[in-house]
Amino acid sequence: METVQPNAFVTVEYTLKDDEGELLDASDPTMGGAPIEYVHGYGMLVPGLELGLLGLRAGDTKEIEVSSEDGFGERDEELVMLVDREDFPAEVHVGDEFVAESSEGEEAVMHVLEVREDGVVVDANHPLAGERLHYSVTVKSIRAATQEEIEKAAADLNEAEEEVNPDPVPQELVTLGRKEPADKKDLN
Repeated sequence: METVQPNAFVTVEYTLKDDEGELLDASDPTMGGAPIEYVHGYGMLVPGLELGLLGLRAGDTKEIEVSSEDGFGERDEELVMLVDREDFPAEVHVGDEFVAESSEGEEAVMHVLEVREDGVVVDANHPLAGERLHYSVTVKSIRAATQEEIEKAAADLNEAEEEVNPDPVPQELVTLGRKEPADKKDLN
């Protein structure tokens, strides 16, 4: 295979920055990163990045701007909630992450925004939701994916599609307990 296309196994080096130019992630091993290796066409990357890589050749470099809609989605303020303080361990700090699990086994990662006496304000949005993303990519290699790689990518895609929930935060959080969304005025 000469170009990035469906069923190609692709290796990409990248840097990811926000609108202010702040480095968010990179494949640089000195920064703890690694190149992305994926099978193209199976939703293994954010949609805007995958679309931006289509048609590139090994050695090509490209700047790809990804809108929030084609990245990690828009922020949903209903996913910012006040959860009872008693549902958290004694030591909880701003920036901590917790995984809440529903009775059906669905998980949602929640980031602590504020710790109060009466509760903890958490955000279940992806940290990059609502952000425009700026990727600088270099395609390192392209080859035909093996049948096993294609089957695994297809199975992962099917599993992800089965887990899609119209409400990204499960209705009944067993680990933390689902609480009423916090009003914006409550966050001040």
